[in-house]
Amino acid sequence: MTVNRVNATIAPAQLQAVRDSLNSINQNLPFLIDLKPEERQAMAKYGEKNRTFVAKALAVAEQNPDILPRSFSIEEMQAHVALIDDLYPLILSVTNLLGKLEDTHFAAGSEAYTAARLVYQYAKTANVATGVLEDALNDLGHRFVKHPKSTPPDTSSG
Repeated sequence: MTVNRVNATIAPAQLQAVRDSLNSINQNLPFLIDLKPEERQAMAKYGEKNRTFVAKALAVAEQNPDILPRSFSIEEMQAHVALIDDLYPLILSVTNLLGKLEDTHFAAGSEAYTAARLVYQYAKTANVATGVLEDALNDLGHRFVKHPKSTPPDTSSG
């Protein structure tokens, strides 16, 4: 028995509204950047373990600005901390939304593929009597053709 977890369609107007909303998010956050993997790798890592450290260091800097060189900007550090605090709930919301989008996409794909396999089975059964579906079955059957695994070349010298 098939489980239908997703039974929905997206009206063109709904899809456009979502696209417009995503565009609005991008327009409202024009400072967002896109790091290359090697750039991320080279940067200092900020995570939950460092959150308290950053907050305490900012407090030390604010209370003792005379210990810092003139080139150090407390205001810039404050702005970074404020940005982190502002972005965090957005990241949680978007991560939650992305998870739902991916799960729905996965479930719909699974259901479509399960239905397609049933169509293939029914077509094979119907074709036994009529033979009119032979071309369609050959086309669909390509999905299930097993290709031999390639073996690595023999590098031994004998």
